[in-house]
Amino acid sequence: MDHSSKLYDALKQRILVLDGAMGTMIQFHNFNESDYRGERFADWDKDIKGNNDLLSLTQPQAILDIHRKYLQAGADIVETNTFSATQIALADYGMEDLAYEINLESAKLARLAADEFSTKDKPRFVAGALGPTNRTCSISPDVNDPGARNVTFDELATAYREAIEGLMDGGADIILIETIFDTLNAKAAIFAFKSYCEEKGQDIPLMISGTITDASGRTLSGQTTEAFWNSVRHAKPFSIG
Repeated sequence: MDHSSKLYDALKQRILVLDGAMGTMIQFHNFNESDYRGERFADWDKDIKGNNDLLSLTQPQAILDIHRKYLQAGADIVETNTFSATQIALADYGMEDLAYEINLESAKLARLAADEFSTKDKPRFVAGALGPTNRTCSISPDVNDPGARNVTFDELATAYREAIEGLMDGGADIILIETIFDTLNAKAAIFAFKSYCEEKGQDIPLMISGTITDASGRTLSGQTTEAFWNSVRHAKPFSIG
């Protein structure tokens, strides 16, 4: 039985528990600049402290231990350490070329932990996380130029596709489009996901998680929860939140 079948079987029997935040767990380690760099990036020409996804390469044991802690606490699904692991978000650190590798290695770490804790009665699953990036496809970054954009749909879709390739090659069971504040960004991720599934002939479970940014009850790109659902329901996610 493949992991997708096990996932749907488990969902028929009980509520599955997702893990918690990765960032706050990383903060407990108080990593400094040299910890982020490790040996491989010791001479990198930019400060890279705060690039948490890079820790999958430079501090893999710490990331593995975080996954294990959540699994010990009872999580059924662990998310990969890839919130900002796209070419677009990694550009802040000049590390665009590492996007595939970070997704691959992050998924391998989560897979290792999930397999350690899996039993016949309680299989554990890996959700490959696609974060929102640090750009928005719907909103101008320039208050004086409403038509301006600093990223296109195609650029987002290409970046997400590369991330998905790495996550799936590393052993993810699920793709999670998470912390979405701009629905058009989510649509680019969905497009990349559907293209991947079609090309590979696979039916991969999809989770979508949107973000209400303030008391208005709307996403940053202006949608209510119901409107957000209606914008992404075509993706047929197995969960949305």
